[in-house]
Amino acid sequence: MSHTLGVRQAQKQKTRQALLDAALGLLEEQSLSSLGLREVTREVGVAPTAFYRHFRSIADLGVVLVEEALGSLHEMIRMVVSATDDPDERIASAIGLIVGHVEAHPAHIRFIARERSGGVRPVREAIRGQLARFAEEVKAQLVKDPQAEAWTDDDLSMLASLYVDQMLFTASLVLEALDAPPEERERVAHVATRQLRLISIGRQHWLD
Repeated sequence: MSHTLGVRQAQKQKTRQALLDAALGLLEEQSLSSLGLREVTREVGVAPTAFYRHFRSIADLGVVLVEEALGSLHEMIRMVVSATDDPDERIASAIGLIVGHVEAHPAHIRFIARERSGGVRPVREAIRGQLARFAEEVKAQLVKDPQAEAWTDDDLSMLASLYVDQMLFTASLVLEALDAPPEERERVAHVATRQLRLISIGRQHWLD
């Protein structure tokens, strides 16, 4: 009996992932607000009613896609920020992380870039929640830096959000440059590095 349950659970998980993958593929050409449930189930080859065994709605599926796109980055960003307190090393690691993640998951990043200001409220809120969590995680590491000693909590929150917003903007630029010549991708990474350095330099003089 336990073996049968295990097989069923594995099949259920496989179908759930197939629905997520099909939706992500369809979202390459459209927004979530225009995506139909029947479109997704048709791609997977299951009845529309089967969709509700896995998700309450298309919006619910979109929220899961947000977690799939950004959830794995939390630990990596914590590692980047906590590995060193040298700003240039942090920036180099952050840019490498962004470029690598965009190259590995372009469809997910395109989905986030489009839906961040899209028409599906639960998905917008999920993205906003993930970005707020990133900012809190970056702030938790920045507060440990010696130069943060005289900073207020509000200023540290502002700085962390500024870093996160810039990293998201960088991800969008890297995404646009994926099909460009290598020198264009290098230019994007170079400009992004300088922009993060500008924030870092401004941080050093904020209390002057």
